[in-house]
Amino acid sequence: MSEDLAFWAGYITNGKHLTWYASFQFTVYAALLGGALAVVFGLTGATLKNSRFVGFRLIGSTYSSIVRGVPDVLFFLFFPLAFEQGVEWLVSTQVCSVESIAAQTAPWPPCREANWFLGTTEYLLLASVSLGLVYGAFATNVIHGAMRAVPAGQLEAARAYGMSAAQVLWRVHIRQMWVYALPGLSNVWMLIVKATSLLSLLQIADIVLWADRLGAPNFLPTVGLVHDDWRWRYYLVLFVFYILVTWLSERAFEALMRRTGRGILSEVPA
Repeated sequence: MSEDLAFWAGYITNGKHLTWYASFQFTVYAALLGGALAVVFGLTGATLKNSRFVGFRLIGSTYSSIVRGVPDVLFFLFFPLAFEQGVEWLVSTQVCSVESIAAQTAPWPPCREANWFLGTTEYLLLASVSLGLVYGAFATNVIHGAMRAVPAGQLEAARAYGMSAAQVLWRVHIRQMWVYALPGLSNVWMLIVKATSLLSLLQIADIVLWADRLGAPNFLPTVGLVHDDWRWRYYLVLFVFYILVTWLSERAFEALMRRTGRGILSEVPA
């Protein structure tokens, strides 16, 4: 019994498992930053769609329509790569000489000096921006619908008090639309949380990648087979983790909806 406990204590606290535990922070950071950016992009897109100017409305509608039509995984792979190579091309126009371009054997970047070496932090930021862009398009439609649901009398009353168009937008319209938007935004948040399982596609050693590595059959030269295929057990841990995040998110959004619903008419969802 004591030998089994010692084995399991040493097994779950070895270096690889500690790295796996630490990788949970990447999922949390990507979800929080991606969610915050999705709200920013959603507010921007909804404001453009509500604009009096046709050009702005066209920009907002194009953003929400095109980005929502692109598969998440495809955009998740496209944007970081396009941004990275775009930066490298821009740098190459400044630092690459004819000799360095001729000496470059690889097809990209144009020269060695323009190569941009990305680490986990940079890829995590690009992943978060990708999440924000993709799900910001969904948030745009949610917020746009919520803004249209604000009673017109509230806006007319604000204008009657002499508020400018910008004051009506930020002090009345956007503040009152949250009670209508939060139920839809909670669904967008859940989608963002689930999409964090794609971080390994951007060379980030996240919880999914480590679960696959740790659960694979493990051999040691001195011991032999430590364990067979345990991947389903590690995936079960991730399953519980995401369910726990979902439960906590639901409680948080319920509290936010109660908060924003104070003083609103009874027919408005609280």
